[in-house]
Amino acid sequence: MKKLLAYLKPYAMESVVGPLFKLLEACFELAVPLVMAAVIDRGVPAGDRGYVLSMGAVLVGLGLLGFASSLTAQYFAAKASMGFGTGLRQAVFHHINTLAQVQLEQAGAPSLVTRLTVDINQAQAGVNLVLRLFLRSPFIVIGAVLMSLFIDVKLTVIFLAASPLLALCIYLVMRFTLPMYRGIQGRLDLVSKLTRQNLSGARVIRAFSRQKDEQAAFVDASSKLTQAQLLAGRISALLNPATFTIVNLAVLCILWFGGVRVNAGQLSQGQLIALINYMSQILLALVALANLIISMTRATASMQRIAELMAIKPTVVDRAVAVPTPESGAAKLAFQNVYFSYPGAQDFALSAIDFAVRQGQWIGVIGGTGSGKSTLVNLIPRFFDPSAGVVLLDGRPLQDYPLKVLRNRVGIVPQRASLFRGTIRSNLLFGNEKASEEDLWRALEIAQAADFVREKEDGLDAPVLQDGKNLSGGQRQRLTIARALVKRPQILILDDSASALDYATEAALRKALRENGFGTTVFVVSQRVASIQNADAILVLEDGHMAGFASHGALYQTSEVYKEICHSQLKSEEVRRG
Repeated sequence: MKKLLAYLKPYAMESVVGPLFKLLEACFELAVPLVMAAVIDRGVPAGDRGYVLSMGAVLVGLGLLGFASSLTAQYFAAKASMGFGTGLRQAVFHHINTLAQVQLEQAGAPSLVTRLTVDINQAQAGVNLVLRLFLRSPFIVIGAVLMSLFIDVKLTVIFLAASPLLALCIYLVMRFTLPMYRGIQGRLDLVSKLTRQNLSGARVIRAFSRQKDEQAAFVDASSKLTQAQLLAGRISALLNPATFTIVNLAVLCILWFGGVRVNAGQLSQGQLIALINYMSQILLALVALANLIISMTRATASMQRIAELMAIKPTVVDRAVAVPTPESGAAKLAFQNVYFSYPGAQDFALSAIDFAVRQGQWIGVIGGTGSGKSTLVNLIPRFFDPSAGVVLLDGRPLQDYPLKVLRNRVGIVPQRASLFRGTIRSNLLFGNEKASEEDLWRALEIAQAADFVREKEDGLDAPVLQDGKNLSGGQRQRLTIARALVKRPQILILDDSASALDYATEAALRKALRENGFGTTVFVVSQRVASIQNADAILVLEDGHMAGFASHGALYQTSEVYKEICHSQLKSEEVRRG
């Protein structure tokens, strides 16, 4: 919590000036009952119209000064809270981008989106109200009590009795609602998750006619969220009636005992009116404080959730500063006795992985579902770090390279083709902002995407919807391959990225990559033997273990796992020909 308030430091002046002007407004407000008492006690009985008008002018002046002070305070409070929200939002977004893929998956996209939007907005609103009301309301209460003490000591006892009762009401509401608002934010995460799930999986849901089931799940989650919000709202709603009741009882006591003292000549009528006005000011201040408490309760719950997210330490840390010198004669990439396990998993996803690759080699990676193929290639750009062992690039551990340098040398085409809203050009330039148009077309030619891009009316400037929804699966895959090629990577990872391509297009892609590549070392992860049988070497994985690393022919003779895969996919003559 305290760490988050550090984002208010750049707005220290505004955070001080805003509350000070609110205190100034409160001073003008506290002076009003005294002026009214003077009008009632001196001007009205004497029929002195001039005095009444002059005091009326003073009241108007106090009102205008209070209004100007309030506007100034609102401006500075808004500036500080908006700046706080902006800084915090940028910091949270930056922190999310430093987390490893495993940590992002554990946190969950819906929860991250809620914390980045709703929670930060709640925290920002809380800061705004605190700067405006946190000092003003207690100052009004304390000031009204002191002013009443100045007017009549005995009647001030009523003020002193009412104030602790009001504070108790506020404390009880805070105690019960704070955990409730935390739970509400958690339920909001679930509703966001279901919404995201239904939008992204709409076709699957319709294909299996599960709309009613999904609607029922969403209605159930929404109903529980509504019930939690209603319960918290009802408890919060008790605050205003409780404070009004206490204050009005106090006013009744003031009228009763004050009337007795007026009849006895111990108190003037104006002073009695002033005391009632001070009690009314206390009421209004506490109503504002009650709203502040409710907002602070929500903001505190949200800030705790943000603090929990910011407390997650990235497992992949960029400590390198300088680019290491390549080791002479070293392999381009080498895995040395590498083990990896996901957080919370009992078994290793990868065990004893040990192989080396020379520059320009083509490496196929094959194995059954869940054998660790994607996990292995995700270690190369340091999406994860090994649990044990080391991965070397040019003879140096990957941790010795700055992440930006390392990832500029590695191009990866993931299993799921991801494109951004914009144009074909903007998506390709995502790989290299400085690429020329010639570079873009060359990458498209190699990726077998140039023909369909030329057919579009706007060519490279043709629009692309989010996730490439206006393109076919094969077109999306070819564009993501072209995007990776634009950066001219030293290592290119094709993670089952040709699954939507027909065999002829895939063969043309492989040929173009070999003939027109940039001396790139290529890793091809595939379920198809035909896609990798001509690779320089094939890495066979079985349950996270290496079941072979050699050429197609050698593996067919020595690896039973690879032999079984070949016989399940290829005819005997194709196996021999490969």
